[in-house]
Formats: sequence, structure tokens, C-alpha cells
Amino acid sequence: MGKAAPATARYASGAVIVAGGSGAIGAAICRRFAAAGANVALTYHRGLERAEKVAADVRALACEALIAPVDLTDKTVVRDFIRTAAERFGGIHTAVYAAGPMLTMPHISHCDPDDFRAHVSIDLFGCYNILQGSLSELRKSRGSAISVGTPAIRRYAAKDLLSSAPKAAIESIIRGIACEEGRYGIRANMVGVGVITDGMYSELVGNGDFTDKWLDATRKILALRRLGTAEDIAEAIEFLASDRAKFITGQTLMVDGGYAL
Repeated sequence: MGKAAPATARYASGAVIVAGGSGAIGAAICRRFAAAGANVALTYHRGLERAEKVAADVRALACEALIAPVDLTDKTVVRDFIRTAAERFGGIHTAVYAAGPMLTMPHISHCDPDDFRAHVSIDLFGCYNILQGSLSELRKSRGSAISVGTPAIRRYAAKDLLSSAPKAAIESIIRGIACEEGRYGIRANMVGVGVITDGMYSELVGNGDFTDKWLDATRKILALRRLGTAEDIAEAIEFLASDRAKFITGQTLMVDGGYAL
């Protein structure tokens, strides 16, 4: 039998949409919102089994879950998913972009223009489609639009172009939504994801982008001298979506252990 939702649940109606909810960060976000009493509609790309596990975790917290394979670069597919989620749950109170392509980390001098175009297109338009497509529902709920980002937009790290370039543009989208949609009660914010031990970490270690030398140097740069977790990111995102952050909009909160100081 699932655990009852908290009596003080912030999210009594509607649902949170989490684009990329089958990934490590996305899954942590889904679980954190469910723990706060929110129903969850999450997208996945190829990770059906992971998405089903996340949905089971959400239901174990006495909340409802909807999963769907969504090509975030296809605006029609995205809008169909948003409409389905809104009809299923009676509205959308939060839209979170936590997706993106698997990163490689070449120096700019070795970054093929076609690879750059593909990464920027997938990341930037995927975020734009899910957030822009959710605005009509977020106006009804006076809700929140949130995206993951990177501290590299404040303190550039060598070989991080494919992450930082699209995220810099996404920050502009977030600020634009905050500026234009605030009159409808919508808030928009970003969370800068520092180096964490979840998500792409294993792949980046495996392909040699994250070497022991690089990780040691990174820890020394961080004010907290340690790496973060997906749960650290999820806590910040759920905070920004909640009434505890009701006067915060247009901001980028770096959850990075002090990297961007």
C-alpha cells in the first residue's frame, strides 16, 4: 500500500511535467515532487524501463504518474503530451526541462560544426518546446517553468562548450519567460547543475572526459571540496517551484558546491 501524501502537500491539483524524467536527475526530480504531493507526467527518449521504475516510485508515494516517449524537438508531439497530461491531471502547475543529449567534451578547435549544431538544436529547442508549450497551462495555474543549466555559463570550464553554449541560450529563455509571463503569475528559474556523481558521470568517466586528475582538480576548486548528487538538484528545483520561492523569478541558482564563485 502506498504511503499517504503529506497533509501539507503543496501540489494538491494538476501535475508537474518533467522532460527527461527517466534520467538520473529527472528521476530524482520526479521522486522529490511526488514526496511533496505532486502528480508527475514524465517523458523519456529510449529509457522505457527506467521511466516505468520512476513511475512506480511516484505511485509508491501515493501520487499518480504518466509516462510517454516524446521527441522534444518535435513541437507537435510535445504539445500533444502536454495536452494529454493536462487532461489527465486537471492541469499543469510546473514544467521542468531536465533532458539533453549525451555530452562529449572536445576542445572548440576539435568540435565539428555539425556536432555543435546537433547538440545546440536538441538541447535548446527541446527546452523551448516543453516550456513554451506549457505556458497556456501555467497561466491557468500561475505555475513555474524551470530548466536545468550549468555553472559553466558563469565560470567557463575548458572543453565544456557543448553544455554551456545551449544552456546560456536557455537562460535567456528563462529570463524572457520570467519577464513576459510574470503578469500572469508565472515564475521561471534555472538551476545550474555542478559536477555530480549521477547522470552522465559514469559515461564521462568511462570515455575519459572525467579523468582522476580532472576530478581531483575539480574538487580542489569547489568551495565544499566534494561532488554533488541528483538529489541536491531535485531539492533546489522543487524549492523553486514551491510557494517557499513565491517571490523568486528570472534567477539562476547554482547548485555546484561553490564552483562558480
